[in-house]
Amino acid sequence: MSGDDKAKKNGPAAKAKAKKSGAAAKDKVSKKKTGKAPASSAEVTKPKRTVKKKKKVVTKSVIKPVSTAAPKGRDIGLAVRPPRKVCEDVNCPFHGKLPVRGQILEGVVVNTKMDKTAVVKKERLFYIKKYERYEKRTSRYSAHNPPCLKVDTGDWVKIAECRPLSKTVSFVIVERRKTT
Repeated sequence: MSGDDKAKKNGPAAKAKAKKSGAAAKDKVSKKKTGKAPASSAEVTKPKRTVKKKKKVVTKSVIKPVSTAAPKGRDIGLAVRPPRKVCEDVNCPFHGKLPVRGQILEGVVVNTKMDKTAVVKKERLFYIKKYERYEKRTSRYSAHNPPCLKVDTGDWVKIAECRPLSKTVSFVIVERRKTT
């Protein structure tokens, strides 16, 4: 071989040709693996996205001083004081998870013989047009009696509507006013 032939084999054109054939061989290999050949070098090397993490805000909790004179119990949304005695009744609006909503009535406890249930009697006046007079009418409500209130027969109580607890009970005693 002459010097010219060696220059052709080892020259820059031969090196570029060798590089192209090497890249073509790599494309064939990647084509076999993925089934697609990369269209350009820009698609092969995509810039990585960086996600900024949000800063965590740490707040200090304010601890309110607890007075020993205040009765314990959650706020039920009515202008009623929670009882001083604490009970473990699930259906107690103050110490359990029973929400109250709807009507709020007042009446006298007539019966407390059922387990955790009291019968409350409410009297009202009904006007009769024909005679132009009023007559007394009474309604009786079965209400849940939480053990923390200690309600007994003859007590004047305030009852609030709640979800149905049984067939007849859809009210719960919220406050014990006074004994008649």
